[in-house]
Amino acid sequence: MIYSLAPMEGITGHAFRRVHAECFGVLDRYYTPFLPPPRVGSPFGGKNLREIDPANNEGLNVIPQLLTKNADEFVWAARELAELGYAEVNLNLGCPSGTVVSKGKGAGFLRNLDELEVFLRDVCDHSPLPVSVKTRLGLEDDSEYERILELYCSLPLAELIVHPRVQKDRYQGKPRWEPYGETLARASFPVAYNGDIFGVEDMDRLLEAHPRTRHVMLGRGLLANPALARMLTGGPAVSADELRQFHDKLYAAYLDEIGGNAVFRMKEWWFYAKCAFADPMAVHRAVRKARKVEEYETAVERVFRTEPLAPVARFHG
Repeated sequence: MIYSLAPMEGITGHAFRRVHAECFGVLDRYYTPFLPPPRVGSPFGGKNLREIDPANNEGLNVIPQLLTKNADEFVWAARELAELGYAEVNLNLGCPSGTVVSKGKGAGFLRNLDELEVFLRDVCDHSPLPVSVKTRLGLEDDSEYERILELYCSLPLAELIVHPRVQKDRYQGKPRWEPYGETLARASFPVAYNGDIFGVEDMDRLLEAHPRTRHVMLGRGLLANPALARMLTGGPAVSADELRQFHDKLYAAYLDEIGGNAVFRMKEWWFYAKCAFADPMAVHRAVRKARKVEEYETAVERVFRTEPLAPVARFHG
């Protein structure tokens, strides 16, 4: 089984990937949070360059994810990534953000399949790197996926990662496994699953229903339970000492990178990590008001001193 880390904007960047691998072992693959391609003729710069800098991803199998509807810029970015040594590039057709969708990007690109087909055929023909896709089932209704899947199956994709919800679902309700199973049955290329794998029992049910599953992408479940991949391979649950060590190393990495703004970056992580504790709301109340470094560190010290872990760390909204 292949286990990968999902691209989650503002959270699963290079600092998180490096610290998580150090504390809980290296995953098979890591997908970057989506990157806007630079203009044709320009290199990646700023925080996007730091995200894909090989020095920041040493020892990890990282696959950059691009968010765009401009084929020329996608191909140009793929060339830049190839020069940096990357072996695959991923297209984001799954982001449900209203801002992204309104621009016809992410899941919004699924609204116009004729335009998407021209785009995909262009990038598959001209990208120097194999092109994989992360997708939703459509925007409004699962029935949209029939035509979407037909398009995907006509292309030489490196892999299709299916999050079996539509855009309007965001992350609510249960993922629909039937369209994922249909993809497994019809696609000639590798297929991966993403969506609501929060514990061993979820994985067991998925494999019972779809034993041909070969790649599972972990997102919110791994943020709530950083030992999730280890548990899925028969290893132990996270301990309090491990979680504290992971927190401290991640916090230190963010302090080095962005200074006092590390507090706000860590609070994004705590939205998920609070679910590792027996009383998530008590943890939430302890850290939510912290603005300054000293306030944050005091709150975190109190959490780890007074709040016990849940018997099983599991994201639950």
